[in-house]
Amino acid sequence: MKKGVLLVNLGSPDSPEPKDVKKYLGEFLMDERVIDIPFVARALLVKGIILKTRPKASAAAYKKIWWDVGSPLIVLSERLQSKIQKQIDIPVALAMRYGSMTIKKGLQELVNKGVNEVLLFPLYPQFAMATTETITVLAEELRQQYFPNLKIESVPAFYNKSDYIEVLSNSIKHHLEGKNYEHLLFSYHGVPERHIRKSDITKSHCKIDGSCCATPSKAHEFCYRHQCYEVTRLVAEKLKFKEGTYSTSFQSRLGFDPWLQPYTDRTIERLGKQGIKNMAIVTPAFVSDCLETLEEIAMEGQEIFHEMGGKDFTTVPCLNDDDEFVDLLSNWITEWTKTPVEVI
Repeated sequence: MKKGVLLVNLGSPDSPEPKDVKKYLGEFLMDERVIDIPFVARALLVKGIILKTRPKASAAAYKKIWWDVGSPLIVLSERLQSKIQKQIDIPVALAMRYGSMTIKKGLQELVNKGVNEVLLFPLYPQFAMATTETITVLAEELRQQYFPNLKIESVPAFYNKSDYIEVLSNSIKHHLEGKNYEHLLFSYHGVPERHIRKSDITKSHCKIDGSCCATPSKAHEFCYRHQCYEVTRLVAEKLKFKEGTYSTSFQSRLGFDPWLQPYTDRTIERLGKQGIKNMAIVTPAFVSDCLETLEEIAMEGQEIFHEMGGKDFTTVPCLNDDDEFVDLLSNWITEWTKTPVEVI
């Protein structure tokens, strides 16, 4: 069998213009694993309310961070793909869950190169319904409909892999070297609390009560909240952070349902009010810088901090196409080519 790899990231509008942003948001928000309510209610909410107001504001945000060469997330993902391809001798394709760089196109590209066994690689360290699961489910649907002779294996969440933690820790250490910061905030993309409960394979463990994430359980294999807190813990342990000098928060909430807390914007506000003058922030739920890191955190977060009396606000870039990260993913892929039964 000829092997190939399909890297999959979130996606981006084709341009920062409102019409393209509206099309992108429509696809994204109509995903039943993103807004997990009945179809009719979801359509009324998305098409009847959100898409009539949000695209213009989102387009303005995208314009703030858009590069001359295109969407930062797309460009950075392409750089990552290119570097990995130079290190391994099997085809590496790139796709996005939403937008014009579809998973179907990515699979077709590999099939055209003679590939019949694919390593599907969601570029998310933590598992979540709205990220990893929606990618793997769609890929299987496409396989059944268009590529019945294709074998697909998926890379599981790698949040606690020791070599990943080492690469992430090295990146944080490098970018904060020489910085005089008092507090490091680990900000992860938020999800509704109900997503955590829906992903609980035990149907009883996840209570989001402050203790369940620290109590060993099979539920942790698919618990986004646990996996986020675990990344913070492992990195803090690796870098020997002192207790009280770091914390975890969640960003990008939507709607009025309870989302994972504490919220990043309110945490930044609180740190400023407490007299913290110099803070840093890292976003380990993303491997590529994007709207949520470049605009929501680096711009809006900094503005909030300054309004609360803060002085220096340092953002740690995502791993992007960092050479150590490229080496790590290339090594995992190479291991997969040698051990077809197990993924990394």
